Amino acid sequence: MAVRFLISVLIISLVSLTYASDLDPLQDFCVAVKDAEAKVFMNGKMCKDRKMSASTYAPYGLNPPHMHPRAIEVLVVVEGTLYVGFVTLNPVDPYVKNKLFTKTLYPEDGFVFPEGLIHFQFNAGKNNAAVFAGLSSQNPGVNTIANAVFGSDPSINIDVLTKAFQVDANVIKYLQKQFW
Repeated sequence: MAVRFLISVLIISLVSLTYASDLDPLQDFCVAVKDAEAKVFMNGKMCKDRKMSASTYAPYGLNPPHMHPRAIEVLVVVEGTLYVGFVTLNPVDPYVKNKLFTKTLYPEDGFVFPEGLIHFQFNAGKNNAAVFAGLSSQNPGVNTIANAVFGSDPSINIDVLTKAFQVDANVIKYLQKQFW
């Protein structure tokens, strides 16, 4: 009897460990390489090793409000300036409002966006802004807020959206017709 109990506890412990781990490393795309020294075997293919994510924001370019449900994001500006921010989760106290935290980043400045919080990046300058970004998970997920709310198929009931955003139905219809 004690042996069966011990085996059951061991199996349950092992199962809980497997669910707590991150998914296997994946890449969204694979850049083929000829140099045998520079390649990495990923997703069953020989690929160029992709160590960091780089982005360039055109003047007034925007990465709209979005969230990563399974990762924090770290952003470092290499060139130009970027206005960034995130919004706190809905507070428990109904008299406390969500807080917006923003900062203007310059070259060599960095910013950390907490896991699961809505955040954005905006180039308010007249020149390009170049950044490196990293996420704390192989599968961070991304949910762009406007796409999810106004671009769903089928559409969210217009009565729900007019009440939620406290705007006229024509505004909601206009937003739903945009390319999300």
